[in-house]
Amino acid sequence: MDKNKIVALLNQDLEGEQAAIIQYLVHAYAMGEGEMACEIEAIAREEMRHFDWLAETIVSLGGTPTIKRGDMRTSGELVSDWMKNDVLQEKDAIVLYEEHIKAIDNPKVRRLLKRILSDEKSHRGDFEHFVTKAQKEGAKDLRGSRQDKVAQVLNWGIEHEYTVILQYLLHSYMTPNKDVKKEMDDQAINEMQHLGWLSEKMVGKKGTPKIEHTKVDKSTRTADMLRADIEIEKKVAAEYDRAAKEIKDSDLKELLARIRDHELYHVDVFNDLLKEEEGRSKKR
Repeated sequence: MDKNKIVALLNQDLEGEQAAIIQYLVHAYAMGEGEMACEIEAIAREEMRHFDWLAETIVSLGGTPTIKRGDMRTSGELVSDWMKNDVLQEKDAIVLYEEHIKAIDNPKVRRLLKRILSDEKSHRGDFEHFVTKAQKEGAKDLRGSRQDKVAQVLNWGIEHEYTVILQYLLHSYMTPNKDVKKEMDDQAINEMQHLGWLSEKMVGKKGTPKIEHTKVDKSTRTADMLRADIEIEKKVAAEYDRAAKEIKDSDLKELLARIRDHELYHVDVFNDLLKEEEGRSKKR
């Protein structure tokens, strides 16, 4: 099988991993604090590792990782229904990975997919256990229907954080600059923290997090990537600053100010990297 066909199959797997990550996070956040929510978040982190491995493999084969998200299952009124959906999500992943292992003749890629498949089978068992656990413990959906200014600000922040997570990850995979790659990875992790803080805050205030993203920059030159990242961080830092000043809720005000400071730090880091990249370009 040629590399382009392998890349196409791996991108299918990548879509599924992103769908699983967001589906599981939606369920974990909606349950609030608790042992089961923490365990589900841990599974989501394992899916993030799969996402990273697949994306890196795609780039090594000369391809571009997709940022398209596969189909999710987020319906159901009871937490036990959500867990049944998560079981189905894992079953779909298992079937797809088994098909791709049979189809791909590259031994290194097959080895990776077998490794991921092992995790997915374990996750399926975890979620089957969570179905019974949710029923026994009477786990509930803690989200509400709040739609005021606070909810609007929180969902705006969630949308931004999801967008830049994808953007920074894509840039980290595609740049040949190792320093930029490392920083993009680090800042994507920081943005993932922000996503969690905002989503948990939304549920705590009886709202419903909407984990969707806007347009992601797909620049291929490192300098262009950094310019796009600096631009979005400046705009967002200013928006977080404005919202922090307008919101009367003291704990939310503090959270928005903290995230604003992080975004300003990202601007400085990316500016330094851009200067270094431009300096290297002049010497070539």
